[in-house]
Amino acid sequence: MTDALKQPRAWSQEKEKILLGPYDYMYGHPGKDIRSQMIASFNVWLKVPDESLSVITKVVGMLHTASLLVDDVEDNSELRRGVPVAHNIFGTAQTINSANYVYFCALQELLKLQNPSLIEIYTEELLNLHRGQGMDLFWRDTLTCPNEDDYLEMVGNKTGGLFRLAVKLMQAESQTQMDCVPLVNNLGLIFQILDDYKNLSDTTYTANKGLCEDLTEGKFSFPVIHSIRTEPDNLVMLNILKQKTRDEEVKRYAMAYMERTGSFRYTRNILRELTEKAFVLLDELENGREKADGIRKIVEKMSVEEPVNGTDLSSAAPGAESLSPGS
Repeated sequence: MTDALKQPRAWSQEKEKILLGPYDYMYGHPGKDIRSQMIASFNVWLKVPDESLSVITKVVGMLHTASLLVDDVEDNSELRRGVPVAHNIFGTAQTINSANYVYFCALQELLKLQNPSLIEIYTEELLNLHRGQGMDLFWRDTLTCPNEDDYLEMVGNKTGGLFRLAVKLMQAESQTQMDCVPLVNNLGLIFQILDDYKNLSDTTYTANKGLCEDLTEGKFSFPVIHSIRTEPDNLVMLNILKQKTRDEEVKRYAMAYMERTGSFRYTRNILRELTEKAFVLLDELENGREKADGIRKIVEKMSVEEPVNGTDLSSAAPGAESLSPGS
C-alpha cells in the first residue's frame, strides 16, 4: 500500500500499447498524408533544422490521427478510410481516452525542442480546433443553418487549425523570416470545401465512407448551406438533415435537389476562386525565393473538375426535375 502512495511507477510498454490501441489502429490505415507533404513543401522556404522538422511532422501527424478518432465518435461515423471506425472496434470510451492521451503525448514531444513559443502555438491552435468543432456540432445538433461567413470561420478554426499549426511551428523554429499563414489559411478552406463537395458528389467517397455520409451525419456542409439559403422557404434539405437518413434514394434525391439549386456549381466556382487566390499568394511568397513546386502541386491536385463523377446529378432522383433552379 505504501508503494501506491509514491510517485507512479515507470509506465510499461504493455500498458502503453493498450492505451494506444485505437490510435494505432487508425494510424495503421493511413490516408493521403497531405499534411506531411505540405510540411516538406513549405520547408523549401523555411529550412527548419532536421531534428525540429522531424518532431513537428510527428506532432502534426499525431494530432491529425487523434482528432479523426474523436471526429468519428462525434459524427457517429461507420467507415474511415474504407475500414470500420475505431470506436466500433475498441468502444467509444477507450477511443476517446486514446485520442486525448495522444494530444498530451504530442505536447510532450514539442517540449523536447525547448522553445516556449511552440507551446503557445500548440495551445492556441488546439483551442481553435475545438472552437471550430464545437460550432459544427452545435449547428448539426440544433438544426441551425449557419451563414457562409460563419461556416468559413468554423473551417478556418477546425480544418485550417492543423495546417496553420504545422506552418507556425515551422516558422518558430526557422531562421527565415516570412509569413506563410495567409496561404495556409487559404489551403485549409480549399481542403475542407473540396471535401464537402466530394462527400456529396464523388463515387470514390462512397467506397471509403459511404454514400453522402455528411447527410447521414446531418452536417451543414458548404453545398448544403448554399442549397438551403438559396430556397429558404423550401424545407426539403433541412428535413433530410433532420432525419440523418441512411436511405440511398433519399440521399440521391438530396443530391439532385442541390444540383437544381446550383449548389454544386456554386461550390465549384468558390473552389476555383480560392485556388486562383492560392496561386497569387504563392507567387508573392516565391518572389525572390526558391520555387515551391511541392506546394504548387498540392494546389493543383485540389483543383475540381466539372462534374466530379461525370454524371448529371439533376437526373439522379425522381421528381428532382420539378425543383426550381437556383443561382
